[in-house]
Amino acid sequence: MTVAAPSIPRNVRSSHPSRSRAPHPAFYLVLIVLFAFALGPIVIFVFDSLKSQSQLAADPLGLPLHPQWHNFSDAWSQAAMGAGFVNSAVIVVGTMVGVCVIAGSGAYAMSRLDLPGSGGVMAYLLVSSSLPIQLFLVPLFFLWTRLGLYDTLFGLIIIYWAIFSPFATLLLRSFMISIPHDYDDAARIDGAGEWAVLFRIVLPIAWPGFLTVALVSALSAYNEFLLAVTFIQTNGKMPISTTFFAFQQGFTQNYALISAAGVIMLAPMVILFLLLQRRFVDGITAAGLGG
Repeated sequence: MTVAAPSIPRNVRSSHPSRSRAPHPAFYLVLIVLFAFALGPIVIFVFDSLKSQSQLAADPLGLPLHPQWHNFSDAWSQAAMGAGFVNSAVIVVGTMVGVCVIAGSGAYAMSRLDLPGSGGVMAYLLVSSSLPIQLFLVPLFFLWTRLGLYDTLFGLIIIYWAIFSPFATLLLRSFMISIPHDYDDAARIDGAGEWAVLFRIVLPIAWPGFLTVALVSALSAYNEFLLAVTFIQTNGKMPISTTFFAFQQGFTQNYALISAAGVIMLAPMVILFLLLQRRFVDGITAAGLGG
């Protein structure tokens, strides 16, 4: 009679999987260095916002010895940041909604419908998303002046639609490709039309991708400066990204107030990103895997 060798249970062999997968200490060291590299400029920026102009000039990297909290209120009132926030909110919401509609429609057509010439459209989107906007400033300026869109928030929002939609379309297309077509076929067998498939099948599954596109376009529109200062001339219509001009005094600038205004400007986007970072990373990852 032969006795079979006792086999090692699977749960015993894998009872300590975390030990074999423990990262090397150098991995944590690299993470700490990257964290300090990313957070260091923001910390210095906050310190500078609490200094006086003379202390900032004498010790730009040191701690604020006597915090000047009134810098924030001075920056808010001197730069009329309340109106800037309202204008930026209009621009950001308009850009975000428009980009989601345009990119969602294009991505659905390119990923779910049998369209001729979709390869050429893909190449066009890749090329258009890589061209610098400076190439189009002069013709766009004359065209917007003739159309009456110059110095209007709606005209600036249209430009942002054109700039941010190509990348958003490619991102959403990659996301929608990963959705199985079996869902569409099952819905069509039940009598659903194309709009029903779009709104009841594809959109509920692809909403992390739309959330990613909305966040990326909102951050881009909020931080954009060149087009805002070129196509908006009225002070009451200026977005928050152009408020730094208010601190220019002749040939000098008050860098303490500029730092305070920067901290005020940065706070909403940091809070928004921290709240949605998990959804943002999930959407980017899903789009990359599905491409």
